[in-house]
Amino acid sequence: MAKVELIMPKLGESIIEATILGWNKKVGDKIDMDENVLTIATDKVDTDVPSPVAGVLAEILFQEGATVAVGSAIAYIETSAGAEVKSSPAVAESSVKTETAPKNEEIKKEAVVESAATNYSEAGRFYSPLVKSIAKEEGIGLSELEKIGGTGQGGRLTKSDILSYLQNRGKETTVKTTVQQSQQTAQTVAVQQFNLPTIDTGGNVEIIEMDRMRKLIAEHMVMSKHVSPHVTSFVEVDVTNMFLWREKIKKSFELKYGDKITFTPIFIEAITKAIADYPLINISVRGNEIIRYKDINIGMAAALPTGNLIVPVIKNADTLNLVGLTKKVNDLAQRARAGKLAPDEIKGGTFTLTNVGTFGNVMGTPIINQPQAAIMATGAIRKKPAVLETPQGDVIAIRHMMFLSMSYDHRVVDGALGGSFIRKVGDYLEAFDFNREI
Repeated sequence: MAKVELIMPKLGESIIEATILGWNKKVGDKIDMDENVLTIATDKVDTDVPSPVAGVLAEILFQEGATVAVGSAIAYIETSAGAEVKSSPAVAESSVKTETAPKNEEIKKEAVVESAATNYSEAGRFYSPLVKSIAKEEGIGLSELEKIGGTGQGGRLTKSDILSYLQNRGKETTVKTTVQQSQQTAQTVAVQQFNLPTIDTGGNVEIIEMDRMRKLIAEHMVMSKHVSPHVTSFVEVDVTNMFLWREKIKKSFELKYGDKITFTPIFIEAITKAIADYPLINISVRGNEIIRYKDINIGMAAALPTGNLIVPVIKNADTLNLVGLTKKVNDLAQRARAGKLAPDEIKGGTFTLTNVGTFGNVMGTPIINQPQAAIMATGAIRKKPAVLETPQGDVIAIRHMMFLSMSYDHRVVDGALGGSFIRKVGDYLEAFDFNREI
């Protein structure tokens, strides 16, 4: 018999630790190769960890709620001698141990000390690299850090704990200044701190605790509104040709390519064409610098069964044809709903699309997905009477119409650029070729 370490996987270049959300197996359970053993979370995404071997779960080294450095052993799987050990890109390389492996507590100590020895204070309290980084950026010394209550396992200080502390820190001042440094330039942003109104919970109410993802979304949205002065422009678009073309080819498209075509890949195609015409939409702001991205990576907001949103990214979307975009959109949407996205698949976006028409809304004013500079919303497509110009004169006809809306960062995108860009997207949709081949 031999014991194989189950390793905390490295889920992306910038990910140095992950939190255990829950174990799918308990000690003594049989496990098949590639069977999901537990679910872990980073500050970006939740994911399952599969077993690299078939065997029996012998030991669990860290319980639910523990934050563990990547590369550390999190469990032992007992397997027969000579059993196949699968190498998986999602899981760090496993190492086979003999039955004289260290005891549970020794392994816990060893895994943490080897990977994060400097994360303990003199008082013996553990601080994750993420918490230490936030503390350093906010000027919180060790003595102040020790006084902050933690809600993690064993009183460990979590990201949410330190962010909550920062919201209430120094309430005697009305304005808090945050300094963001870049290599060549610095920017100071003054953010008003408000005293929140008291909410009466004594009546007939239900108190629902936000889940981890909802807390992250809330933080990101508030940050975006503080950082970027939002402006939203709207255009109404006649998408009759596009709508009727899809109705005409959707069955043959699915038969030919094995995927259902939605409107989303058509919208993304139009956006990538417009970005090529107006590249200064595809940017981010760093201090007094404008970062223009040469790659066009389109984020697509996807609703999850929990009601939360996640934004998987189609990298180099301008290099894909409509078939490629359709397959990518469907794949990312399906895996987003199933919780199967990798962290790198929700990073690196340069522009975001959200389809509010899915919920029957005709238009929306979306919040910018930082650090991007713009986000577009597509509304519901509805039949409406519209004026058509013909060689014989103007006529009123029933057309398929929709609204596009785009919120943009007014620090760097003015009305002329933002308005011209959204109009160009509309022009590409209106000019869609009804006779286009699939």
